[in-house]
Amino acid sequence: MQDEMYMARALKLAARGRFTTHPNPNVGCVIVKDGEIVGEGFHYRAGEPHAEVHALRMAGEKGARRHRLRHS
Repeated sequence: MQDEMYMARALKLAARGRFTTHPNPNVGCVIVKDGEIVGEGFHYRAGEPHAEVHALRMAGEKGARRHRLRHS
């Protein structure tokens, strides 16, 4: 059940870039450690770092599983 919650959060994050990422896809990323979100991000606009970079920066050294989702 938790996985669906994290994926829903990634979708919501991805939607935040829907008007600014063309021609790139809309991507949201959530990093989870021990059931807690430790990092998240989305692709803000074409030519800038992708969602994973923002999420990893937020998570720092904490590491965890990563859910990546393209939102079309």
